[in-house]
Amino acid sequence: MAVMPEPDVPVGEAPGRIPDDLAEAGIYATPAAGFDHGLVVLAMGEPFWLAPSDAGFRLLVEPAVLADVRGQLECYDRESVGWPPRPAAEEARPARRFEWFTPLLWALAVMVVFWGQGRWPGRLEQAGALDPRALFDRGEWWRVATALFLHADLGHLVSNLVSGLLVFAALIATLGRARGWLLLAAAAAAGNLAVAAMHHPGPYQSLGASTAIFAALGLLTGRAVRALRQPGRTRRWRPVWGPLGAGLTLLALFGAGNAPTDVGAHVTGFAAGLALGFLAGQGGRPAAG
Repeated sequence: MAVMPEPDVPVGEAPGRIPDDLAEAGIYATPAAGFDHGLVVLAMGEPFWLAPSDAGFRLLVEPAVLADVRGQLECYDRESVGWPPRPAAEEARPARRFEWFTPLLWALAVMVVFWGQGRWPGRLEQAGALDPRALFDRGEWWRVATALFLHADLGHLVSNLVSGLLVFAALIATLGRARGWLLLAAAAAAGNLAVAAMHHPGPYQSLGASTAIFAALGLLTGRAVRALRQPGRTRRWRPVWGPLGAGLTLLALFGAGNAPTDVGAHVTGFAAGLALGFLAGQGGRPAAG
């Protein structure tokens, strides 16, 4: 058969007949490849013909549009390099179980601290809340960590407990127990340190586990981005917009709000987690227990 268009798509004159005065825009190994390039011609509003030959399948167009067609086909070929991306290589490692044990221990610790806040009103907040002047002027560096265990009220506590259990369990299942908690602690502390530096030396206080929750979200996002940038995969950056866009969308949906929401701490926690997650790459051991 002389003309090989896909069904129901007009690509020339009468089926089975190819005009004699056509010009060759390209030649392709398979009819599918030829038809894909023919769609570029159709998008230009021009017809095309696909004819088999000994060398492959010839894409024919009208001579008057040959130069424009070749230019568009070159653009199409450049944009198609490495697309679609190959699936991430499966590594020979045991499947990680979704772990709740250590996130539940974290939740218990936070609830015990909240009980202590009720038992000794104001004392724990005064000693452990994130305070830039206490942090930088008096050297009370423990506040970048202790502030993560303090909460303003019961609603604040419950919101962070529910979110933290889900996100931390996903993080530990992804990165492994020891590695996941270590990276989470580093990212959360870095996020608190950054937001404190942004407010120093002005009056500012912050408390709550939300910085750690968004740090965990950043770690998962950064790890997913790094997985798409592994050696042997496409060098193009287009695929990373999927996980990065998802992470930023969750940050925008749940990390912003009216006062007293500390948007700055959410952003710095996410940014620190994103950077550490990308640097940490795909490694990690299966979670135990």
